[in-house]
Amino acid sequence: MIKIDLNCDLGESFGNYSIGNDEEILNYVTSANIACGFHAGDATTMRKTVKLALEKKVGIGAHPGTQDLVGFGRREMNISPQEAYDIVVYQIGALSAFVHSEGGKLQHVKPHGALFNMAAKDAQLSEAIAEAVYKVDPELILFGLAGSELVKAGAKIGLKTASEVFSDRTYQDDGSLTSRRESNALITEQEVAVAQVVRMVKEGKVASVSGKDVDILADTVCIHGDGKHALAFAKLIHATLQKENIQVRRIGEA
Repeated sequence: MIKIDLNCDLGESFGNYSIGNDEEILNYVTSANIACGFHAGDATTMRKTVKLALEKKVGIGAHPGTQDLVGFGRREMNISPQEAYDIVVYQIGALSAFVHSEGGKLQHVKPHGALFNMAAKDAQLSEAIAEAVYKVDPELILFGLAGSELVKAGAKIGLKTASEVFSDRTYQDDGSLTSRRESNALITEQEVAVAQVVRMVKEGKVASVSGKDVDILADTVCIHGDGKHALAFAKLIHATLQKENIQVRRIGEA
C-alpha cells in the first residue's frame, strides 16, 4: 500500500496575533513544521505548539525562516550561505530545546518560505542549510522541494531527506513552485488541490501551469495552516487519501 506523510506549517501566531487552528489541524496531519520566531511564532507559541504535537503523537520539525516578521518570511533576502547556516542552527536550537524540555525528540527540519524557495535553486545556500542540520543532529530528516538542490545537498552530506510536494500551489515546467507574486500561484478550489495530491502520490506526476506533465517524487505533502478554510481542507485531504487506499503515515514510519 502507498504511504504518505502529511505535514503542515504551524505555530505561526505571534504575541496577541492568532493565526490558524493548530489544535484541530493536528488531528489530521502526521508532521508539524513549527515556526521558530524569525518569520513567525514566539517562545510561548513554540512551547504550546510543541506540547500539542507531542500529545497528538505528530512528528515535530523546526521551520526556520529569514528574519522577516513583517513579510512572514516570504520575501527574498540577499543572505550569504554563512548567514543561512547561522540562522538555521539558531532556530533549530531554539525549537529543539522546547521539544527536549517536553520530553520529545525533534524529527525534521523544513526551511520556510523564501528560504525554502531560494535553497531549491541555489546549491551553495542548500549546502549551508544541509550542513547546519547535519551538525546539529545528523539523525534529523531534511524536508525539501521535490527535485530541488536542497534535497540533493541533504543526501550528499548524509542526511535522510523527504521530497515535499504542495497541495495548494501550482507548478512550473521545471518542477519549481509558481511565485506567490503571480496570480495563479495558489490553488483555491479544494477539489482541484486534492486531485493534484492524489495524482502526485499515485502517479508521480503533476501538471504545470502550461499543461505539461512533470515527473515528481512525493514523500510528504504540505498543507498550509494559515488559510481561511485550512481545517476543512485538512479533513478533506486526509479522508480522500484514505479513500484512495493511501495510508497517511508519519515520515519514516513503517
